[in-house]
Amino acid sequence: MASTATNTDFFKTLLSPFSNGNAAQRSSRQNIVWLNRKQSGNNNRSLRVNGLFGGGKKDNKEDGQSKAGILGNMQNLYETVKKAQMVVQVEAVRVQKELAVAEFDGYCQGELVKVTLSGNQQPIRTDITDAAMELGSEKLSLLVTEAYKDAHSKSVLAMKERMSDLAQSLGMPPGLDGLK
Repeated sequence: MASTATNTDFFKTLLSPFSNGNAAQRSSRQNIVWLNRKQSGNNNRSLRVNGLFGGGKKDNKEDGQSKAGILGNMQNLYETVKKAQMVVQVEAVRVQKELAVAEFDGYCQGELVKVTLSGNQQPIRTDITDAAMELGSEKLSLLVTEAYKDAHSKSVLAMKERMSDLAQSLGMPPGLDGLK
């Protein structure tokens, strides 16, 4: 019994700035802290905090936002963020699959060597003409490197364009770093 009286005194002290006003003033401050005293069958009083995480009338389902309290809409925000993450993941996988089957050809000067890369920068094949073979190993090495760089730059550019399109389709502003 003594602890119940102590708890009641504690909450009276906590609510003292709010207890001098009338009922209308108290209800306007309910989102700060609203303590609802509920009379139970055995004449013990129990205290319940309703203001921060919702509570209040259970009958009125249409008034969800007013019952939500300061942090009550966090669940809705969390659900929205989870859905957005799922959409981004699905779209990113779709773009990666498109890039995996795309092929980008790179050529050296004179088109003596052709290197083909996937959209994920994986080498697929290298075609070397007979004319390039006759130039010798050092020159051939330079031609293959040049063709590889050309194919790689085309592949990276296509990847950036597709990721930028993905970001814009998801409502992100254009020109974000890393998506240029």
